Amino acid sequence: MKAVLFDLDNTLYPPERDLFSLIDVRINRYMEEVVFIASTEVDGLRRRYWKDYGATLQGLIRHHGVNPEDYLDYVHNVDVGSRLERDLELRQTLEGLEVPCYVFTNGSRCHVDRVVGSLGLDGLFADVFDIRIANYQPKPNPDPYRGVLDKLCLAGKQCVMVEDQPLNLKTAKEFGMKTVLVGPPGVRSPEHCYIDAHLARPAEIGPLLRGWHAAV
Repeated sequence: MKAVLFDLDNTLYPPERDLFSLIDVRINRYMEEVVFIASTEVDGLRRRYWKDYGATLQGLIRHHGVNPEDYLDYVHNVDVGSRLERDLELRQTLEGLEVPCYVFTNGSRCHVDRVVGSLGLDGLFADVFDIRIANYQPKPNPDPYRGVLDKLCLAGKQCVMVEDQPLNLKTAKEFGMKTVLVGPPGVRSPEHCYIDAHLARPAEIGPLLRGWHAAV
C-alpha cells in the first residue's frame, strides 16, 4: 500500500459529535438568505439535489448560479471546537503508520484544517483532497477519485480508502482500492460485498494495515 485516504466528517471523529448539524443550519440559511429560496422549498430542493447530483452545492451551481467558493466559506463557518476535542489515540495510530495518509473529503480545505486542528492531528496528513479536486463534483462520483489518483500518480490497488459512507467505498472498490468502513456494526449490511474491513473507530486501523501488508 502506498496511500491511505481518510474521509473527514463522521470518519475521523464519531457521528455522535453531530458537527454536521451546525453545517446543516448554515446550508439552509445560505439557501434562504443568500440565494433567496423560499424556506418552504429548501428541504425539497436539498433532497432533489442530493438525489440528482450527490450534494446540495452542485444543484445550487447548476440551477442558481451560486459561486461555489462563497458557498463553501459560508456553510463551513461553524464553531468546530465546540463539538470536537483532541484524539490522542488516533494521533498515536497515525504516527505509527508507515504509509502516507491523506484526507479525501466532500468538504473544503478550510473545514479540514479546523477539524484536523481540533482533533490534534496537525502535521499527520501528507495532503488534503477536497471538493475542488474535480470541479466541485462530490464522492461517490468517480471524477474525484480519478483526480486523487492522478495527483498521487498511483493506481487504485495501491490505496486504502477509509470512510463512513458505504456508497463512497463502492466507487473506491471500482477503482481497485482496499475499502474500510468506519462505524457501528449496524452500518454494514450483507449487500456491502465491496467492503473489505469494518472498524468501529479509525484508531483501530493500525493492526489491519499491518495484517494486509504481511499477507502481500
